[in-house]
Amino acid sequence: MSTAVDLDTSGAETTDAAAGDVETVRLVNGLSCELPASSPLAKLLKSQRTWIGPDARQRQRILNAARSVAIVGASPKPQRSSYFVGTYLQQSSDYRVYFVNPNETEILGQPAYASLTDLPEVPDIVVVFRRGSDIPSVVDEVVAAGAKTIWVQLGIWNEEAAYQGEEQGLTVVMDRCIKVEHARFHGGLHLLGFDTGQITSRRGGR
Repeated sequence: MSTAVDLDTSGAETTDAAAGDVETVRLVNGLSCELPASSPLAKLLKSQRTWIGPDARQRQRILNAARSVAIVGASPKPQRSSYFVGTYLQQSSDYRVYFVNPNETEILGQPAYASLTDLPEVPDIVVVFRRGSDIPSVVDEVVAAGAKTIWVQLGIWNEEAAYQGEEQGLTVVMDRCIKVEHARFHGGLHLLGFDTGQITSRRGGR
């Protein structure tokens, strides 16, 4: 299944859903069809996802083992969630953070790269802020770049792409916020998910 997230001309996500958004839903018989994202059936099928992904302990291990993160669909606009996540990772983690957006030259004081293959190293985690229908092509880009983990941001879902990534040897995390997960595992969130107020510019130990 795929959940659409609107893009602006920079390739980064926006928060307003366009009228007529559809979801491609995967049925239990292996077929797929498109439904209006707001329809009761689409919502029901969303609640019946078959792909699970790494559990909390596995996600913690992924984050602890990583040393570099690339953000695909990064935006220089402060109102975008990718900007907020990039700021958090720069200030509250020890990761080397890279920004990928072919329409920008600089984001958060760092160079913006046109593609994953242009980065100075292969990132341990590729965080994706793109619409759900774009995820299959991003999976191919991640594989081509040699990265091992694709982390699709909260609110973005494409179950078919998740299976596709795993078939190509990727570790896939989907519909989860890397900022929230990192903060939860490193003291920035209460165990139940409440903000403790500790998400600051401090460098968190991993």
